[in-house]
Amino acid sequence: MTVSVKEVAQRAGVSVGTVSNVLNHPERVSEAARRKVTDAIRDLGFVRNDAARQLRAGRSTTLGLVVLDVRNPFFTDVALGAEDAAAAAGLSVLLGNSDENPERESTYLDLFEEQRVFGVLISPVGDVGERLHRLRERGTPAVLVDRVSADETTSSVSVDDVEGGRVAVEHLIAQGRRRIAYVGGPFAIRQVTDRLEGAQRAIDASPDAALEVLTTHGLTVLEGRRIGEQIAARPAARRPDAVFAANDLLAMGLLQALVMQGRVRVPDDVALIGFDDIDFMTAAVVPISSVRQPSRLIGETAVRLLLAESEDPSVERQRIEFTPELVARASTGVVAEDQRNSGA
Repeated sequence: MTVSVKEVAQRAGVSVGTVSNVLNHPERVSEAARRKVTDAIRDLGFVRNDAARQLRAGRSTTLGLVVLDVRNPFFTDVALGAEDAAAAAGLSVLLGNSDENPERESTYLDLFEEQRVFGVLISPVGDVGERLHRLRERGTPAVLVDRVSADETTSSVSVDDVEGGRVAVEHLIAQGRRRIAYVGGPFAIRQVTDRLEGAQRAIDASPDAALEVLTTHGLTVLEGRRIGEQIAARPAARRPDAVFAANDLLAMGLLQALVMQGRVRVPDDVALIGFDDIDFMTAAVVPISSVRQPSRLIGETAVRLLLAESEDPSVERQRIEFTPELVARASTGVVAEDQRNSGA
């Protein structure tokens, strides 16, 4: 049963206004009165309705963050960065996982709008430009995370995914690989498309190299394993000699399928590189090369842009795009610096 402020006041023998001051302006209340109220709160198990208070004030202290896949450590790190920056500003973060599902994504945006959150950070499945525009018209700023705004009407924080794809495949070509497969999907996700575009640019600059696209239903370990099993089942002459996975979870699944069956050696037969550089890449049975993006910094920067827009809704929209970094490891035939330092 919910305990009201009035019941707390009756138990403490003070006015409702005194209870309100203890909760919101304790410096206005004597020590004796504060003690009576806090004792009553403890005895009755009173929990303040902070959401109602925020609605009365017209301003929430909660940010809404929607990510593509909360199981992906990249998005976990983005959320941690956002949480750190939000906490420094006296805000908290409410996390929603779209699971790469547009309907679920829309449900979270509905919820955040109903809750009148301070602002919205989102790594969208598809095009949410119009929806974010409506949110902004109603006073809720929004920032794209790990995605660039197509019409530049929404601030964004991301890495250059096209450049990352180019760097990944150029690295494979530099290792002598020429039959390269790109594994990723669905292509409604902009990052998947942009990384493929970068891969194709690297292929176009190397006339003797070819690119095969193997489409997945999601960016998960299980989907990577499924594609890996298909590759392993091919005759050796028809296999790619290198694979660029659209993210590290796919790369992990690919490695599991190739290594467990024992018919394909990584990197001898097939070199492998992922994207994101999550922590697990160094712990794999064959440490996996990857394209690193600054996940925590992306989350922190997105909150900073959101705060700026909240202070001044007319502020110029910003597009902050970090440069990805190649991290080469054993899966592409390189002994990486982190492996040397660990004695691997």
